[in-house]
Amino acid sequence: MTTVLVVDDQALIRQAVTDILSQHDGIEVIGDARNGQEAVDRARELRPDVVLMDIRMPELDGIGATAKICAEPALAGTRVLILTTFEEDEYLLAALRAGASGFIGKGAEPDDIARAVLSVDAGEALLSPVATRALITKYVMPTEPAAGIRAGQGSIVPRALEQLTEREREVLLLVARGRSNQHIADELTISPHTAKTHVNRIMTKLHAHDRAQLVILAYESGLLAPGTP
Repeated sequence: MTTVLVVDDQALIRQAVTDILSQHDGIEVIGDARNGQEAVDRARELRPDVVLMDIRMPELDGIGATAKICAEPALAGTRVLILTTFEEDEYLLAALRAGASGFIGKGAEPDDIARAVLSVDAGEALLSPVATRALITKYVMPTEPAAGIRAGQGSIVPRALEQLTEREREVLLLVARGRSNQHIADELTISPHTAKTHVNRIMTKLHAHDRAQLVILAYESGLLAPGTP
């Protein structure tokens, strides 16, 4: 059973989302919050699997709340999913950098919202390809375009990725392209368990809370350029 904390400053939206999720087997809404600070407090109390988080709220916004939740050792198993009206907003990118696992629009179909919650709980990054491409193109630029080390076959590896093995860089590139662990396993002819192990090691080495941060890092480091398939 996936447990969910719903966070939004509008009571109507909190109730609507709760009603939507409560209709799906395998999902239980165990609480709600009206602002970011209340979200942090309730997350500490309830330990939900997923926090469905609004961004723009009083007292503490969704970015600050996401950062606090993702930095809390006791909440290492909690994932944050951003529910937003603004799918090409720089605040959304800030929420992903803070540790959010992905985002979905408030105009999404009810079944899509439920699937998003389950996907995030399963450890997948939920990033709308169109919206993510727009965010990356508009707000993310490589931070080390000239800094690198020589790798195999004359390629350049950005310094941020020096600590990764060649195989781990391959896996990171596939994660950045939106591949699931199963797809990574298929493309590299390895087991899904091995693919998951590689992803977890990469997140540990790069201090990433979730796959979404790996996507951003891949673009910022220049490993993957906006528009690259």
